[in-house]
Amino acid sequence: ARVIEQTVRETLPEGFQRSEFLLEHGAIDMIVDRREMRDKLASLFAMLMRQARSA
Repeated sequence: ARVIEQTVRETLPEGFQRSEFLLEHGAIDMIVDRREMRDKLASLFAMLMRQARSA
């Protein structure tokens, strides 16, 4: 964070690189626990494949 602050010459908000901060500010869509990652990805891919077939 210090390097980024020096580069942009601004003080960055507390926790700006944490996933919760990124989620709240729209930079990411969801936070998924590592243990749930495989199931979540399978679910998302299945949904996308269904949409692609119907398009």
